[in-house]
Amino acid sequence: MAYVDFVGRLHTATQRNYVQRVVEHDKAACAEVACKFGEDYWDGDRRYGFGGYRYDGRWRPVAEAMIAHYDLKPGAKILDVGCGKGFLLYEFTQALPDVTVAGIDISEYAVTHAKEEFRDALTVGSVAQPLPYDSSSFDFIYSINTLHNLYNYDLGFALREIERVRKGPAHVTIESYRDEAEKVNLLYWQLTCRAFMTPAEWEWAFTQAGYTGDYGCIYFS
Repeated sequence: MAYVDFVGRLHTATQRNYVQRVVEHDKAACAEVACKFGEDYWDGDRRYGFGGYRYDGRWRPVAEAMIAHYDLKPGAKILDVGCGKGFLLYEFTQALPDVTVAGIDISEYAVTHAKEEFRDALTVGSVAQPLPYDSSSFDFIYSINTLHNLYNYDLGFALREIERVRKGPAHVTIESYRDEAEKVNLLYWQLTCRAFMTPAEWEWAFTQAGYTGDYGCIYFS
């Protein structure tokens, strides 16, 4: 297991007003809406989530960095756990010849509004349930900003499922905090997070589940 940051630069490019997030609207009511992962979360008002999540090419450097770091080859089979609208998967199809992609996400809205080119490769489902894939069937698996949305008691199963279906490297990125300021900012900003843990706690969870892939964190500084 190694710490590898693929998403930090993308995450810090967005400016956030943490206090405004809490006082401008009823935060609890907004979280209730966001946790349905429907249209409001993806393409509704910013108070409920992304405020409009559309393809803009921002994920291409992440795909290229992963391909380079893990030395992924043409024809690789790649799975995105928590794929959303699949924009990162799309970048893999553009950056790596003959790649086969698959994605799974809890949001039916996200899957039905994914890029049309590979929408048929996406499945509505939860990583807290058995993944609908054969064991050792993917050359690379990643999960970006998904696992922290699970309750702690579901994490072990989810991580074991990622281990089960991979035959190559794996990487997960989760929200975390390193000090009290980052913890408060995370609590202020998040809408769907269930597992609030420091990096050391995440490593403990990975070890308990037998997860041996890599991980990275995003912080709300």
